[in-house]
Amino acid sequence: MSTQPVVTDHVVVGVDGSELALAAVDWAADAAALRGRPLRIVHASIWPQMRLPDGPVHASEILAGLRAQPEEFVAAAVARARAGHPDLSVTTEIIEGAPGPVLLRESRTAAMVVLGHRGLGGFTGLLVGSVGVQLAAHAACPVVVVRPHTLPPGPAAGTVVVGVDGSEESNAAVEFAFTEASLNGVGLTAVHAYRFPQSTEPGDMLPLVYDADILAEEELRMFTESLSGWQERFPDVKVHHHQVRARAGKALVEASPGAHLLVVGSRGRGGFTGLLLGSVSQAALHHADCPVAVVRS
Repeated sequence: MSTQPVVTDHVVVGVDGSELALAAVDWAADAAALRGRPLRIVHASIWPQMRLPDGPVHASEILAGLRAQPEEFVAAAVARARAGHPDLSVTTEIIEGAPGPVLLRESRTAAMVVLGHRGLGGFTGLLVGSVGVQLAAHAACPVVVVRPHTLPPGPAAGTVVVGVDGSEESNAAVEFAFTEASLNGVGLTAVHAYRFPQSTEPGDMLPLVYDADILAEEELRMFTESLSGWQERFPDVKVHHHQVRARAGKALVEASPGAHLLVVGSRGRGGFTGLLLGSVSQAALHHADCPVAVVRS
């Protein structure tokens, strides 16, 4: 019995009528156009599941109005996408269900899933509830959460910022970041943050005493090696290396103001094996001052 390959050719964007959802549509439409992929606009609606008691205004009339609203949300999203990319192939669907499960299912056949970090209705409180963590941790493709720029641009403004730590998840994030930088014609700011020796295998014994200078050299060697092959593959991308002794989440958030995109792995070196979403990616999702991509290997 043969298994058909899963087609992952489109960019999915979740919409709910909010301004940030429309900003996510802008980002997703740009990404789809640059990659030559179709855009799929999805709204997750729980209204068909509602049961309302009859009263002076019949439940059927209320539900009819509620069902019309998702169609308005989707129509506005299509208009927004077409405004920037008139020739872009766009499909839409209003799907019954909660946003988390709906978008997780969509991720199985998507090149990436894009959504705003806060919204209306189904997407409200995305990053303070379970939906954002669930999607970033379990999606079968990269997840891009569009956060607004609110701070003055920093040194990495305009570039793609990526966290590098030599882990498998980090390598996937680095590939995604180089691709994004190349497609958009921007530079890449690679950030490596460390504080002390990190274990690389389960059961590693870490030294109680170590030489700070030797540690810095070892971390720099790993940092350089993690990027060398990708720099050869993407010679058009100008890379700025930034190694700092600090918490990785803090270093990446500080590098984010004005960045085109911040890319992180779902978890990295030294993390707990059972955790699908690490502290660094959560810090980025909650506090970065630019769109954030979470990439799983």
